[in-house]
Amino acid sequence: MKSIKMSVGFLICLMLFGLSNEEAFAESTWTSKCSSYGEIKPNQNPTFQHINCLLTNAALEGNIPPEVVKAVASKENGAWKQFDEKGQPVISKDNGIGVMQITNQLGYDQEKLKFDINYNIQAGIEILNSMYQRTDLPKIKGTGRDIIENWYFPVMAYNGTKPSNSPLYQSSGLKNAEAYQEHVFAFIEKDSYMNNAKLGQFSFNVADFNYDPTSRENIVFKTMEYTLTDKMHTSAYQFKKGDKVSITADTVKLRSQPSTSSTAKSVTNDTTLIIEGNFVYDQSLTSVNQFVWYPVKTEDQKVAGYISSAYITKKLGAPAAKVMWGKTELKLGQIGKVTILSDTSLVKLESDGSLTTVRPMKKGEEYRVYSYNSNHGGLYGVGGGSYVKKSTNVKYETPSKSKLALLAQ
Repeated sequence: MKSIKMSVGFLICLMLFGLSNEEAFAESTWTSKCSSYGEIKPNQNPTFQHINCLLTNAALEGNIPPEVVKAVASKENGAWKQFDEKGQPVISKDNGIGVMQITNQLGYDQEKLKFDINYNIQAGIEILNSMYQRTDLPKIKGTGRDIIENWYFPVMAYNGTKPSNSPLYQSSGLKNAEAYQEHVFAFIEKDSYMNNAKLGQFSFNVADFNYDPTSRENIVFKTMEYTLTDKMHTSAYQFKKGDKVSITADTVKLRSQPSTSSTAKSVTNDTTLIIEGNFVYDQSLTSVNQFVWYPVKTEDQKVAGYISSAYITKKLGAPAAKVMWGKTELKLGQIGKVTILSDTSLVKLESDGSLTTVRPMKKGEEYRVYSYNSNHGGLYGVGGGSYVKKSTNVKYETPSKSKLALLAQ
């Protein structure tokens, strides 16, 4: 991880609650959830599955998909080692420390970052969270922090929003496969999904980013909201007992124990499975599998066993009926709509605060509103970084309680 600054929001939270970093960490409960592995010995790396447990529970407590945290640790540290073969802290050439390679974070105890693996992991979680909370980074429209793809830009920022991490090469417009976040997302596909899933792809354009490729100055993001047409992915760590899941591979094996070395029975992808309890880690302490295992049974209860989280997804029910509101469908995340009363313009808010015209808007058209900006007398955010200026040319309405109730069903 390159040099970054702790978020103002996180520091404010600490001050509001009167907590130092030390006290905030002391309040954490995630470390106790891995107590079955025993105590961590000084200057010794825990087993891989012990660290798998630590990273998983730290991520869950931090409300980050564990798939994301594990992949960041893999990109930063490879084998998830806090100490080298001599028992000394792992420190990179750019002074990144430990499993999460914490660099130039003066708000943290530097010695604890070196010798306390729990502290090191917690620091990484806090920094990732502060990156997600940044308002100068793009997001995916209508999604939240439970969507793995929505961590694309926070993961980039964990390493630095420098030209080297631009999603596209400015000169050619080609994808920058060497960008830090691209490597992290490749780790997610390889280790959490066993290459059995492809994460949703962004439709980038070179005009989305403003930067000098010869400079170390940060990228300025021109497009702040994206819509993905590919399937997006929620974390596989949120299944509860009784949930029905589908199999994502043609054939998978239900293991008698949470281990690839145990006996197995094969089931096909037309089989519905029911989650029987909480996930568990691989039974073999020498296993380097990052996924977890869920106890499951078939609907007819004839077959039961453990299945890797890499091969299941929540089973979808019947598609929900559309909730229409005038000419448009009401969507989650929508706060209102505007109806065009007289011809006006769709505008974009530039980084310098000015407005530029995107295209004309015709009388009678309706647009969903997802946000409101008080600049320029009021701007209704209609998605894609575009706005409708508040005026007598438009009518703004909010959805009724009955409409919202239908949407929530």
